[in-house]
Amino acid sequence: MAEKLQFKDHVVICGYGIVGERIGEILLQSKMKFVVIEQDATKVELLEERGVGVIVGDATSSKTLKEANIASARAIAVVMDDDAKNLFTVITAKSLNPKIIIATRANNEFIKNKLEGAGASFIATPNISTSEELFKEIIKEL
Repeated sequence: MAEKLQFKDHVVICGYGIVGERIGEILLQSKMKFVVIEQDATKVELLEERGVGVIVGDATSSKTLKEANIASARAIAVVMDDDAKNLFTVITAKSLNPKIIIATRANNEFIKNKLEGAGASFIATPNISTSEELFKEIIKEL
């Protein structure tokens, strides 16, 4: 479906898991243009049924990112479950569009530092954030 659409000033979502799906919902509510890069055939079928632009492929591939018209994108959300893939995608996206806003996730401080060095604009660390939040709640109860 995505190959028939012309993308410009859009958001690219890499990975349509829980986080990617929620970002897509928010973008739809905000009436912002976006395209999803996803490898899972079931998720691709679901996206196509919903009329969402989807590209079947590996987001770490420059070919796939080019198919998503990364050069004309305003932002990219790199939210796959694999830190190494997220890092490689950030590096590749930044090389194809140096001005792009990059939001991604990391599971630890080491990867967070690598993503910052690769040019990510915002990095969420859900495991660390959740641990800190839970710790604060436990301390309140003690």
